[in-house]
Amino acid sequence: MASKKVLVAEGDGHVTHVVMLKLRKAGFEVVTAQDGEEAYELVLQEMPDMVITDLQMPFMSGVELATKMKENPDTAGIPVIMLTARGLGLAQDDLARTNIKSVMSKPFSPKQVLERALSLLGEAPELEESEAA
Repeated sequence: MASKKVLVAEGDGHVTHVVMLKLRKAGFEVVTAQDGEEAYELVLQEMPDMVITDLQMPFMSGVELATKMKENPDTAGIPVIMLTARGLGLAQDDLARTNIKSVMSKPFSPKQVLERALSLLGEAPELEESEAA
C-alpha cells in the first residue's frame, strides 16, 4: 500500500492512541488533533487522504468539521469517518451536506476502523501474520 495520510480528530486520548497505532501498523501516516478547530487547521496544512473524527469535540463538532471541509473546494473530496457515542445518530441532511462516508458507533475495535478506512480508500487489507497462516 502506498503511504496514505489519515487525520484522527478525537477528544479522548485513549481512542486516538489505539486508532493511531492500528493505522500506523498498517502503513498509514497519522496526524492527530484534539478538537475540531485544530483538526480543520491540520486538514488545510496536511491535506490528508481521509479524516476520522469524533462527533462530539470541543470548539467544533465533527459534523461542523465535515461541513467546513465539504464547503472548501480543496478539501471537499476528502472522505470522513464519523465516530459517535452509542445512541447518537446523524440526520440524513447532515450526511448530505458533508463528505461523511461512514458512521461508526462506539465502542468499536481498532480493526473495524482500519477495515473501514481501507475500504473507503479502495485499498486491499494487508493480512497480519496470524491471519495469513
